[in-house]
Amino acid sequence: MSGRTFGEVSRNLTALAILAAALLAAAPRAGAVPSFARQTGMACEACHTVYPELTHFGRVFKANGYILTNVKQVRDVTGKKEELLSLAQTVPLSIMAQISYTQMKTSVPDLSSAGAPGVAQNGTAGFPQQLSLFYAGKIAPNFGAFFQLTYANDSGTIGIDNTDLRFADTTLLSNNSPLTYGISLNNNPTVQDLWNTTPAWGYPFSGSNANVSPLAGTAIDGAFAQDVAGITGYLFWNESLYAEFGGYRSAKQGQTNALTGGAGPLDGTASNVMSGLAPYGRVAYEYNVDRHSIEAGLYGAQFRLYPGAGAPLRGPLNRFNDVAEDVQYQFVGDEHQVTIAGTHIHESMTLDASFANGGAANPKDNLSTTRVWATYYYRRKIGGTVGYFSTTGSTDTSLYPATVSPPPAGGQPGVVVSANGSPDTRGWIAEVNYLPWLNVKISAQYTAYSKFNGSGTNYDGLGRSASDNNTLYLLLWFAY
Repeated sequence: MSGRTFGEVSRNLTALAILAAALLAAAPRAGAVPSFARQTGMACEACHTVYPELTHFGRVFKANGYILTNVKQVRDVTGKKEELLSLAQTVPLSIMAQISYTQMKTSVPDLSSAGAPGVAQNGTAGFPQQLSLFYAGKIAPNFGAFFQLTYANDSGTIGIDNTDLRFADTTLLSNNSPLTYGISLNNNPTVQDLWNTTPAWGYPFSGSNANVSPLAGTAIDGAFAQDVAGITGYLFWNESLYAEFGGYRSAKQGQTNALTGGAGPLDGTASNVMSGLAPYGRVAYEYNVDRHSIEAGLYGAQFRLYPGAGAPLRGPLNRFNDVAEDVQYQFVGDEHQVTIAGTHIHESMTLDASFANGGAANPKDNLSTTRVWATYYYRRKIGGTVGYFSTTGSTDTSLYPATVSPPPAGGQPGVVVSANGSPDTRGWIAEVNYLPWLNVKISAQYTAYSKFNGSGTNYDGLGRSASDNNTLYLLLWFAY
């Protein structure tokens, strides 16, 4: 570390390193909820192959604002038959739980005490790993919501999770083709998307929070989940062509202003504060024939950030330009369901702020993430997924510093995660699932790394190999 103390390093960590930390702390993804089944009167399989993956009907249901209902309503209308109120007599609430067990191939060091470190306990039970409460469904005519509160065992707290509030309506054009238009107010870029290829709802749909995670991730890939407020407008023509545009502002949870003691305005004690509006765009086209569908699209965003974390919110910025492509093929039959999907995200970084304060060795860097996967289910009972993932990018020994945690008092150095300053990571995920019922899933998932934070062997300079982080993850996941 060229003689720098950990305190100096932590003050100079770049925006990307902090974004990566946000990715590591994020709660596992959750999706389908029985609220929608109760509201529509249809079984889960109408909207999902196997939850949380959507079918074409599920995507149309989401685009239309979650408002399709078969539940008796409490109504009020004007004398001109204008609808003023439409409330379901059954409140659309659901709960979801994930109970898990995680086993790594090789234990990680235990740095909890002074002196030579031992090894941490290998084998972590999450009971629960996650517990969520949902309000999901129609709120008013043309207005619906997906709102999630989650307890996560790594933080031991309850907090806001993925949220998507929608106004939507549909009109018929002159050629009788439907045009759905709407507005989404949400707190996670891509959570409002209709396909399971973008980060918020992409594979893997669940994962351990008790493993060693790679250092780097692109900004759009979950780094701002539950940390922003965004509003986007969209058009969905003929249930095929989709276009969306909007923007995001910082909306940090648990952040207080040092002067007011309240939730804002954000000041220099906050980290990675957006300057102005972060634009977001999405375009996709889906073609359907019989029980087959294929989709291809583009999405992206630009984030301009003040590093903050003790520095004033002024002066140079760090800029992250993310452009991504995605594709999905889906076959939904009575007995067989097949999905082949993937996404590639390319991020260009201009690190004026971090380069100026020594937090980045290069004024410009890049990062690319690729994920592809194939899923098969038989009668929605038993199936599995095989996926490949890869992250590659510029070598930058300050952007990806070796030491990321402080040493115990008088003890060993902090954990070395990338001795060569490289973010390169790649590997495979294999998963088998059994669903005794449509709302209960039992999974066994294995993640194998061939490269981790820049190397296949001795990536930390202390003898740890990428394969030492291979992880077995067992999960019971149910919703009611």
